[in-house]
Amino acid sequence: MDILIEIVRIVLPASLVLYGMYLTARTFLHKDFERRLLELKIKHTDITLPLRLQAYERMTLFLERISAPQLLTRLNQGELKAVELHALLLQEIRNEFSYNLSQQVYMSDQVWEKIRSAVDNMVALINDSASEVPPDAPALQLAKAIIGNIIEQDNDITSEALKLLKAEVRNLL
Repeated sequence: MDILIEIVRIVLPASLVLYGMYLTARTFLHKDFERRLLELKIKHTDITLPLRLQAYERMTLFLERISAPQLLTRLNQGELKAVELHALLLQEIRNEFSYNLSQQVYMSDQVWEKIRSAVDNMVALINDSASEVPPDAPALQLAKAIIGNIIEQDNDITSEALKLLKAEVRNLL
């Protein structure tokens, strides 16, 4: 029995010291891991933040370029027929969208879906306006129909996507 008590007297303090060393080492390693993780995040942010901001800038420009007034100002040429302007507008939107498609990697799903929705709504507006105008009518008549439908809806199609995009950029900074 005395041997058992002596073993407990030796093993118990040694176990407590060993457990204390384990806790100290674990705490030290955990803090070192957190410090390295923070350094990695800072380095990652230094690299990705400029890329993300550039993507947001490009998508802002994209949304501005596909707004009806901008499209019509840029593409409406006096000699075109309504059907030609219709095709030209849709082609321009699709080209702009495909050019900026890779930017979705840098933004949230919510913002990207809002941008896609704006594109779809703009295409639908143009298609609806084109259905109201005879195909061989002058392009100016289609442009007036598009502007009339925008005024009638009292809603700028790209503005909601722009607001959400700007809010996300503010959260980044």
